[in-house]
Amino acid sequence: LSTLPHTIHWCHCRFAHVISLVSLIELSDVEPNIFLRPFLEVVRSEDTTGPITGLALTSVNKFLSYGLIDANHEAAAEAIENMADAVTHARFVGTDPASDEVVLMKILQVLRTLLLTPVGAHLTNESVCEIMQSCFRICFEMRLSELLRKSAEHTLVDMVQLLFSRLPHFKEEAKSYVGTNMKKLKMRAGGMSESSKWKKQKRSPRPPRHMVRSPSCQMEPIQSSTLSNNNLSGGVPFIEQGSSTSSLSTSESTGSSIPSPTTTDSGLDTCSKATSREDLSDLEQCSSSSTILPGTGPGSPDAHVGLFAFEGRQAEPAQSASVESIPEVLEDKESTTEQSESTSVHDMDYVNPRGVRFTQSTQRDGRASLIPYGLPCLRELFRFLISLTNPHDRHNTDAMMHMGLQLLTVALESAHIANCQSLLGLVKDELCRHLFQLLSVDRMNLYASSIRACFLLFESMRVHLKFQLEMYLKKLMDIITSENIKMPYEMKEVALEALVQLWRIPSFVTELYINYDCDFYCSNLFEDLTKLLSKNAFPVSGQLYTTHLLSLEALLTVIDSTEAHCQAKVLNSTHQDQSSEALAEGEGLNKSRTDTTAGIHRNNAPCPPTSGHLMAETMKLGRQDQGDTDAAPKKPERFSSCLPDCQELMEIRAKKKLLIAGTEQFNQKPKKGIQFLQEKGLLSNPMDNNQVAQWLRENHRLDKKMIGECISDRKNMELLDSFVNTFTFQGLRIDEALRLYLETFRLPGEAPVIQRLLETFTDNWHKVNGSPFMSNDAGFSLAYAVIMLNTDQHNHNVRKQNIPMTIEQFKKNLKGVNGNKDFDQDMLEDIYNAIKNEEIVMPDEQTGLVKENYVWSVLLHRGATSEGLFLHLPPGSYDHDLFTMTWGPTIAALSYVFDKSLDDNIIQKAITGFRKCAMIAAHYGFSDVFDNLIISLCKFTTLSSESVENLPTVFGSNSKAQTAARTVFDLAHQHGNILREGWKNIMDSMLQLFRAELLPKVMVEVEDFVEPCGKISLQREETPSNRGESAVLSFVNWLTLSGAEQSGLRGPSTENQEAKQAAILCIKQCDPEKLITESKFLQLESLQELMKALISVSPDEDTYDEEDAAFSLEMLLRIVLENRDRVSCVWQTVRDHLCQLCVHANESCFLVERAVVGLLRLAIRLLRREDISSQVLLSLRLLLMMKPHVMSRVSREVAYGLHELLKTNAANIHSTDDWYTLFSLLECIGAGVKPPASFQFTSTSTDNDTGAQSDSELSSHHPSEVCLDRGYTSDSEVYTEHSKTRIPRSTTDVDVASSGWLMVGKDDLETSKTPAVNSKAQLNHPLVNQYSLTLGQDLGQHDTKSLIKCVETLSFIVRDAAHVTPDNFELCVRAIRVFVEASLNGGYRNHDKKKSYKYDSSKSRMRKKAGAREKEGSSGTRRGGSRASSQRPSRSHSDDEEDEGVPASYHTVSLQLLDLMHTLHTRAASIYSSWAEEQRHLEAAGRKIEADSQTLWTSCWCPLLQGIAWLCCDARRQVRMQALTYLQRALLVHDLQTLDATEWESCFNKVLFPLLTKLLENISPADVGGMEETRMRGCTLLSKVFLQHLSPLLSLPTFAALWLTILDFMDKYMHAGSSDLLLEAIPESLKNMLLVMDTAGIFHSADSKTGYSDLWEITWERIVCFLPHLKEELFKQTVIPDPIPNSSAETVQSASPAGRPPSPQASSQPAPSTLSQPPLILQPLASPLQVGVPPMSLPIILNPALIEATSPVPLLSGQRPASPSDEVM
Repeated sequence: LSTLPHTIHWCHCRFAHVISLVSLIELSDVEPNIFLRPFLEVVRSEDTTGPITGLALTSVNKFLSYGLIDANHEAAAEAIENMADAVTHARFVGTDPASDEVVLMKILQVLRTLLLTPVGAHLTNESVCEIMQSCFRICFEMRLSELLRKSAEHTLVDMVQLLFSRLPHFKEEAKSYVGTNMKKLKMRAGGMSESSKWKKQKRSPRPPRHMVRSPSCQMEPIQSSTLSNNNLSGGVPFIEQGSSTSSLSTSESTGSSIPSPTTTDSGLDTCSKATSREDLSDLEQCSSSSTILPGTGPGSPDAHVGLFAFEGRQAEPAQSASVESIPEVLEDKESTTEQSESTSVHDMDYVNPRGVRFTQSTQRDGRASLIPYGLPCLRELFRFLISLTNPHDRHNTDAMMHMGLQLLTVALESAHIANCQSLLGLVKDELCRHLFQLLSVDRMNLYASSIRACFLLFESMRVHLKFQLEMYLKKLMDIITSENIKMPYEMKEVALEALVQLWRIPSFVTELYINYDCDFYCSNLFEDLTKLLSKNAFPVSGQLYTTHLLSLEALLTVIDSTEAHCQAKVLNSTHQDQSSEALAEGEGLNKSRTDTTAGIHRNNAPCPPTSGHLMAETMKLGRQDQGDTDAAPKKPERFSSCLPDCQELMEIRAKKKLLIAGTEQFNQKPKKGIQFLQEKGLLSNPMDNNQVAQWLRENHRLDKKMIGECISDRKNMELLDSFVNTFTFQGLRIDEALRLYLETFRLPGEAPVIQRLLETFTDNWHKVNGSPFMSNDAGFSLAYAVIMLNTDQHNHNVRKQNIPMTIEQFKKNLKGVNGNKDFDQDMLEDIYNAIKNEEIVMPDEQTGLVKENYVWSVLLHRGATSEGLFLHLPPGSYDHDLFTMTWGPTIAALSYVFDKSLDDNIIQKAITGFRKCAMIAAHYGFSDVFDNLIISLCKFTTLSSESVENLPTVFGSNSKAQTAARTVFDLAHQHGNILREGWKNIMDSMLQLFRAELLPKVMVEVEDFVEPCGKISLQREETPSNRGESAVLSFVNWLTLSGAEQSGLRGPSTENQEAKQAAILCIKQCDPEKLITESKFLQLESLQELMKALISVSPDEDTYDEEDAAFSLEMLLRIVLENRDRVSCVWQTVRDHLCQLCVHANESCFLVERAVVGLLRLAIRLLRREDISSQVLLSLRLLLMMKPHVMSRVSREVAYGLHELLKTNAANIHSTDDWYTLFSLLECIGAGVKPPASFQFTSTSTDNDTGAQSDSELSSHHPSEVCLDRGYTSDSEVYTEHSKTRIPRSTTDVDVASSGWLMVGKDDLETSKTPAVNSKAQLNHPLVNQYSLTLGQDLGQHDTKSLIKCVETLSFIVRDAAHVTPDNFELCVRAIRVFVEASLNGGYRNHDKKKSYKYDSSKSRMRKKAGAREKEGSSGTRRGGSRASSQRPSRSHSDDEEDEGVPASYHTVSLQLLDLMHTLHTRAASIYSSWAEEQRHLEAAGRKIEADSQTLWTSCWCPLLQGIAWLCCDARRQVRMQALTYLQRALLVHDLQTLDATEWESCFNKVLFPLLTKLLENISPADVGGMEETRMRGCTLLSKVFLQHLSPLLSLPTFAALWLTILDFMDKYMHAGSSDLLLEAIPESLKNMLLVMDTAGIFHSADSKTGYSDLWEITWERIVCFLPHLKEELFKQTVIPDPIPNSSAETVQSASPAGRPPSPQASSQPAPSTLSQPPLILQPLASPLQVGVPPMSLPIILNPALIEATSPVPLLSGQRPASPSDEVM
């Protein structure tokens, strides 16, 4: 209180002038200094108390925050400088600590406002440094309250944020001004005594090239510590008590509580006293040059002393002080040099970049001296912050290091420091070094903060920090893999997080791969880290921790980014490389102070500072950044371009592997290593010394000891020269050059070797430096002395024994060595100091800090060469390569995490990872990756591992399995294109779903021809009791069931039912059917793999059963149908599979049935496709190759299928070959015909020289083999065997088949010996006897329904004229005849064997089922094919249900066939003529179609008439009668009138005679009357036809024979019946014929004596045998008896014994007749017939003598041949 009046008086004097200004004009007109001075004086005054000073500070703050100081005013800069000076040197009388802290708080507030408001841009470098220093003082003064310290911290954060945010606006000073114009600006506390040490410190005269010194190894008092001073002079503002102004000094670095209030100078001024500008320039010289070579910069003595040295160091760990994301704003700041008495004498002029010179004077006399702040203060601040983080500096407390890290983080967040070379130099060396050292500390906050700072560094500046980044990542890897139990888990976690963060930087991993993995001499960082992460994602204990998930996260980051790039490419919007960092866009207003002030004026409106960064935005004006004027990026020498292609990278990596192998060998034995690399072509052979020397220098993996051995070897003298030549010693002092030289290898211990190495070195050094010494020897001696000095100073063993050499001793040792003169003494002193202060490190034998320093210096040196080039790449550049390297580890890790985790989020993350991997694999077409992924996921679905019984429950209750299943199917739907081996796993899963009945109904229902609904289920339906089983069998089954199975029969529990429902729902969502429907979009290769997977499912002992195979087959067929557009590519595969199933089946089963139906389904769908139809039809022959008993079981399916096929596709079948296949099939399955021999898979017939014909041979069967160029096909030639050998039709060389007609006739003999001209090459079918009504086929059993269906099919073809073509006409006719035979007598062949057949067919399934059931009982999981036989009754082909209907159905069939034959017969002529007509228009027709009667007869009419005739022999009366009616109609039809005599003769021989012969048999014993009538109608028909065509017949040379044959039949028929019907009818017919013939004059001959011809004689000779009185009745003339000569050798054939099959056989033994008959009859009979021929009817006309006589008058007996006549069919 006593001072109060004094203070008031003092203030009144000061403010009187200001008060007088109030009445004046605007404040902006007043010079700011005038109205500010009183306030500032109050602040400076030592007499004022705290509250008063506080008020003055509040006022100053208002002036600033309300923008009352006009920044445009010319005196503004001076006013601002005064303000900064006053506030940083504020003094007041202290009262109590609490009140004093309020004043300090206000000081902080004013300083913050001052720096952050626009006028703050006028501050000078020195002022900014002082402001910062004041804040640091408060921050680190432990005696102050924590709140105040924290406030100071926050203030600092804002200030740093502002300064660094303004960095882009500052220009780097030209180098020429750096050293001369400003001295070092040190922010240090302490008096002159300390700062003068700095000024006296002598700078080493040598340039700092090639030498990097670490702060930590310099132990000089000040240089060693960043915060060197510990005397507290001014640690806090002086507090005055009374009037004594005493400076309060506390003991060093204690700083306990402030002692009783003594007067203290604010102390902030001591800073300014010690602040000399020389300091700043030294710093710049050191660290701002853009090409800091390894030794420069912060490492040189002055460079690394801390900026701010403070007393009172015990600061508590400071919290991170980021005020509202405080970016720092650094505009032109002007350094307020405190013009106190301590301003350094070394102050020099400053020339700004625009060339304006500012002269510094001790008095503040001119405003020109105030240069706005710029880079110098930022550099100094940055250097100081870095020095705070040095863990090896004992003065740095944890709190200070933490604070330094916090502020560095703010600085790095705020500015793009890389653009500023002087700051970059600090970053490369000290900052990185300190940060890496902090990674080893065990204090978590420092560790975490240093990792954060590292992230910011490498995020923005990795291009400049290649080797630093490598070291950082290696350190992280060491931390992650550390086995040290003391290492806290959190540290590993933070390290992994750091990796994940780095991995997320766009293109970071790509850059790792290109810059390290693809660099010969760097580690494979990307590969090693990927392996590490993958390994780390696998928990050893099985429990998942954060570290495992973080590792996975990092791996997935690569996948995520790659996937995003792939997606982008897919969308055709490749992301352009975003320019790496946005540079400040400040306008270039680097004009003059007025520009700046003008800019500031604009912001004159009150603008209280918010945060440093926001304020910097408003202070954009000022010097503009030089912009990122980087030239085009340089490319590393190893690449041919900045973006090398993948091939080049692969080559580099291969070369790198070889280099590493060579290095390893070199490290064992140098010669061996060099030899290895020469062999591999990496070093030239013979050895190029320069190349090897370069390799020794470049390759940092080489053992330094081995390099020493190699170059010191006597044999390698040239190599040593080359090695020394790789160094650039020019301009280096000898000890510096030697240091450089000796750090590249380990100096061997032997003196001669050392001598050799040093001589070569000194020769080179001496030469390049212009021979500075008298001789080379002098240089050699000096070099040796340097080595000795190094050992003396630093070798512990030497130091133990001797006291280290002094400078004097060193000089003395070298007296007169330089050519009898002394060396330059200053130089020797420098050498001595250099060696004493920093040891020449011999590599590989140092440990601890020395080694660390050495390693660091090598790192910096490498970074400065071209090796340090770091390629910055656009994102997504080498995703292909990265994915190739990461997919394996990633999928493995994903699988493990998915398997072990129970957390839904993690499971979801894993699934997303799988999906993304799949997408990338699909994008790049990596099938192996995709397969691997699908296989992994399939394991998790549990589908393949669970037993079928448990599957629905297990799968339904396991959500993870369901997720996996959904994913598998999703991926298969999306990217099936690149699936290969994975299809097998998916198909196995599908099979399991099928077995467990979880598939949608639509997938297990398949098309079927026989089922009325057209569908059939592949799945067994469990029926409560199988009616097919007997009660006993059921009981036995029940007994054999084990207890467990019985309990299982009780029905599923509710949970199980729910689980099954869930499973079914899940599978429905998976949409497995889509795999089939979408298969049409698959690439061919994928489709083939899918089909291969399905084909591989065939029934075997362990894995699959018949149902599985059937299911797979159905899927295969559906897939083929979906892919019908490209079916030709896969047809062979499918066909081979079906062949395997059908042809090789030994018993009929469900699978065979499905295969047959499948083949037909394919044919039906594919026949419309021109490209494949012929192959498909050819494949139908597979059905003909099936084993007969198997085929008969599936005949019904085939019959129905063929019907469908022809109904839909008849128009698409164009070749005879194909029709042949189809008709053969119809005959085989409908009529039981045996398939043609050529279709038998393994032919056993010896006469068939094709032998066993393989499937492929068959399929290549060319139509030309079957149908050569031919005019028409005669019925006799149809169906000769389908083998390559043709069977000639000659009488001597016939394959006699089983039919039994032997007929003799001249015309036929001749045609047989010499085939007719237009007879055509035979369709290779078995020979057919055309004189028989039957085709001579060996018909087996047939299935009635099949027969009916086949006839329906034939009917469909015949009735539609469009479907009858020249290609199929004859085949059609033949088929009809075959069915006629099969249906004869109501299918008598079937009924003979009916019972056994029925039993076989119905039981076959039963037996199989029972067997399967037994199996099932034993194994439980085996399902066999055990369907209940009652399930598919229609499948058994048993005819039970048809028995009553059989006659009816056969009756219909026969009538249907008759109708078909008649239809064809009547339409044949018109059909043929229309074909012939059509062909005339088609000139290029392959074969000629004739419509003449001969063609029609052989191809069409004759076979049809034979067919109708055969039905006339049916046992069923109605059919017989109907057939006779049709035959009569057919024979008398108008079209046949065109036939000539030969054809009519053929009609008798081939149709009528065989018919009459057949009718003689006892065809229908039950219907005697009906048979009589039939025979009568037959005879009547014979005579009618004979009479109708008598005229042409007379022209035949064989007419007599024909007539006699007719007479023979009349004879037989007379005695055939039991009633009078025939006895009456035959004479009548005969009379008719005789009368007509007589009338026609046939019997008359003018030449004979009697007037009658020989024919007359023969006729009556024959008639007498059975109608002796006819001649008298008809011709009342004398009968001349015809004597029968004894010599007649006509063979008589006896009647067939009863019970013989029909179709009698006749054989003749010809002999010349003694009758004088005309040659016309004798000629044919005289032909030498072979009697011993095997039975086959020969085409020889019937002779009367061959007909069995039934007349009582016996024919003369003759020699009777033994074998043929007795042979039974």
